[in-house]
Amino acid sequence: MPRQTSATAAENRILVLIGSGRARSRRELAENLGLSASTISQHVQSLIARGLVTEGGTTTSSGGRRPRELRLVGSTGFIGAIDLGGGHARLGIVRRGGGIAGTSEVPVDLATGAENVIAELSRELLALAGRLGLDGSLAGAGIALPGPVDLRHRTVESPSRMPGWSGRDVGALLGDALGVPSVIENDANAMALGEHFARSPRAQHSVTVKAGTAIGAGVLVDGQIHRGATGAAGDITHTRVTAAGDTPCSCGNRGCLETVSSGAALVRELRAKQYDVTRTADVLALVRDADPVATTLVRTAGRHLGEVLCAVVNFFNPNVIYLGGALSTLEPYVSAIRSQIYEGAHPLMTRDLAIERSTLGADANIVGVARLVEEALLREATSDPHRAAWS
Repeated sequence: MPRQTSATAAENRILVLIGSGRARSRRELAENLGLSASTISQHVQSLIARGLVTEGGTTTSSGGRRPRELRLVGSTGFIGAIDLGGGHARLGIVRRGGGIAGTSEVPVDLATGAENVIAELSRELLALAGRLGLDGSLAGAGIALPGPVDLRHRTVESPSRMPGWSGRDVGALLGDALGVPSVIENDANAMALGEHFARSPRAQHSVTVKAGTAIGAGVLVDGQIHRGATGAAGDITHTRVTAAGDTPCSCGNRGCLETVSSGAALVRELRAKQYDVTRTADVLALVRDADPVATTLVRTAGRHLGEVLCAVVNFFNPNVIYLGGALSTLEPYVSAIRSQIYEGAHPLMTRDLAIERSTLGADANIVGVARLVEEALLREATSDPHRAAWS
């Protein structure tokens, strides 16, 4: 394979940034690549002349003339995205270079094993694509998993709620079942990416918390996922908190945040008070019906999560905290988190801090996974100068 010149390498990186949505203007390209505005303009003009990029309408401006939006020319096909939860999965079909074409939800039993679950979800994903009647074919697929992931081996590592899944090459299972390139990601990281790309302007440093049956967090630094040394950065659910005492956790330890702030914890506490609840959705229904016991428990759970996030804010100093997951739809939970952070974190850390609910809701993970698949496809295409960047 011929060696790429520096100009070709830079233009391939530009194609990846534009196609994945990480950069929508010349200014954002310059910021991402650390190149001068004149150098970026030369590369962009070359790509436009070659018919690979088009420059269309204006984007949101942070001051001055509004920049023109850059798009790839000729992206075809669609991407399959799966958001796997503890008892159900949300499936999405996303147009390449476009938005979500359709979604569906199906129940899952993780205890049946990775092979069975992935095979069934792959069939459901193809069925969804068939019902939508889209032009083109499936170009790639990705899955968000409710546990720490090893991206190099495409496995989920020591998942407390996924018996028998540890060490399984989930990426290979998904790719083989669908016959396309595939990626995997932790669900909180996928949500963090989805929220990041849904915002304009985009916060460079953010923490996205997924509060549902369990609790997770995704951390973005300079718009990129921060994974840490072993890929487990943001896993706040197993932080020890005083209020949890010696309550056993699904991870095998005791006194974790999950045991007092998650949907599973609220179900357990309500059942101890003789409430007929079995899942997080039952808790949501009680709070929305203004049940006083459920509302008090939810508010207390939010305070515990807010206490842990105080330490995160003081240490990381993010621009914004996004709150997603089922529990983030409950005002008592969100209000308790906000009050704990603003009261407990250092004033310098909260002076410009925004705490906002997810704008994408249940679709955040679908959008995040689709972005990762798009990036992977574009990187593969641009690694060979003889292949079309949009193929």
